[in-house]
Amino acid sequence: MEGGTNLVYNPYSEKVEQDFSRRMIVTGMSSLSVAPNTASIKLEVITENELLTQAQEENAYVMNRVIQSLLEVGVSRENIQTTAYHIHPMYDYVDGQQVFRAYQVRNGVTVMILNVGQAGTIIDIAVKNGVNSVSDIQFSVANSQQYYQKALSNALQAAVAKAQTMAATLQVTLDPIPIKITENFKEEPQTFSTFAALEISQTPIEPGKIVIEARVEAQFRYLEA
Repeated sequence: MEGGTNLVYNPYSEKVEQDFSRRMIVTGMSSLSVAPNTASIKLEVITENELLTQAQEENAYVMNRVIQSLLEVGVSRENIQTTAYHIHPMYDYVDGQQVFRAYQVRNGVTVMILNVGQAGTIIDIAVKNGVNSVSDIQFSVANSQQYYQKALSNALQAAVAKAQTMAATLQVTLDPIPIKITENFKEEPQTFSTFAALEISQTPIEPGKIVIEARVEAQFRYLEA
C-alpha cells in the first residue's frame, strides 16, 4: 500500500526457548514379604469299574460325601468348585494285545481355604472321606493390592533417592520431580506344591512367604552446574 508499511510475520524470527537440561533414567525397586492368608487345593476322587455307570455312581457317592464333610468343618459351598471331570477307558496289554480293564472316572474340585492354618486339616478330612488325589496347593494374599501399593511407593522413593545420589556425585542440579514414570507390573507370585495324600495323623502344610515386588523406571531432568 502506497505510503504505508508492510508487516510480514516470520515465525522463525521469534526466539525459540531451548531446553538445555539433560536427562537421566533410573530404576527403583522394592519388595515386601507377606504371609499368605488364602489357599486353594485341588481334591480328586478317582474310581474304576468295568461298568461305566457303576464307576460314575461310586464316584458321585464318594464326592458328595467329601463335599458334605468339608461343609461340616466350615468351608462354604461357594468356595468349593468343580474344576475337572474325566472318563477314560483303561487297557492292559496281554501278549501284545490291548485288553480292556475298566473305566476310570476322575472328579476334581478346587477348594478355597480362607484360613491357611486349616489346610492340613481339610486335606486330612477329605482323604478320610474318599479323596485319593491331592494336588496343586497354592497360597496367595487376598488383599495383595494394599501391599503392592506400599511396595510401589517405596520403589518410587528409591528411584528418587538414586537420582539424587547420582546428581550429587556428578555435581549437577536435579529436578526431583520425575518427568516420566513407567510402572513395570509383575504378576503376584504364588507359592505352590503338588503331592499325594499321606496316611498320617495330620498333613503338615508350610505356606511360607509370598514376595510382592514393585518396579518403576523414572526419568529426571538435571542441569549442569
